Amino acid sequence: MKGGDVPVDVQPLVDNMPPGLHDVFAVLKTAFGPQHWWPADSAFEVMIGAILTQNTSWSNVERAVTGLRAHGCLDPTRILSLEHDALAEMIRPAGYFNVKARRLVSFCQWYLEQGGYSELSTWLDERLREALLGVHGVGPETADDILLYAFERPVFVVDAYTRRFFSRLGLVTGNIPYEPLRRFAETSLAFVPADERVGLYNEFHALIVAQGKSICRPKPRCGACGLSQRCPVGRSEPAR
Repeated sequence: MKGGDVPVDVQPLVDNMPPGLHDVFAVLKTAFGPQHWWPADSAFEVMIGAILTQNTSWSNVERAVTGLRAHGCLDPTRILSLEHDALAEMIRPAGYFNVKARRLVSFCQWYLEQGGYSELSTWLDERLREALLGVHGVGPETADDILLYAFERPVFVVDAYTRRFFSRLGLVTGNIPYEPLRRFAETSLAFVPADERVGLYNEFHALIVAQGKSICRPKPRCGACGLSQRCPVGRSEPAR
């Protein structure tokens, strides 16, 4: 989002948002420290990881990426040279390996057809996002992972952790669709200078994931949360 414009479908949420989302970020950063996310050696590795992480844990993705690296296959041309069964076996730890093998092939074909990173990096944000969403197996969250972490574009990634965390804080409803939730996050952080948004979005998303894994679980550990007194769910939890 550019210029801090507030989309019509998000404005009521922003109007009713409790102040201090930047304070929420500060509390999480104090609790968890810098996340150094996304862990990868190259932009292309980020893209592969974004596809492999669908419906699985990051530890499984790391094992799959390690398998690709061991065979010298963290490269689109090498991936396309593999037989389906060989590729599927390399990424087996990531689960749904036959489906993900086909998705990797589709992505690599598209990636090379567009000229690779050097060409894609010249595209404007909206054009690049729309093109990514047209690739087989790439949905909004995967596209935004790639935009933020591989191409360093100011796009806020939302996922199940974000939805649960923001809804428990009373910022949004739990059934808000993906796009309004993404625009809500970006609008709420529009006070941040444009040249700092990529870094903030990167770190904030990573911190929300850390919070979601360790504290704001499906069954929350509110007693261990530094935001419990600001959170309706935390305030409603019985003292222990």
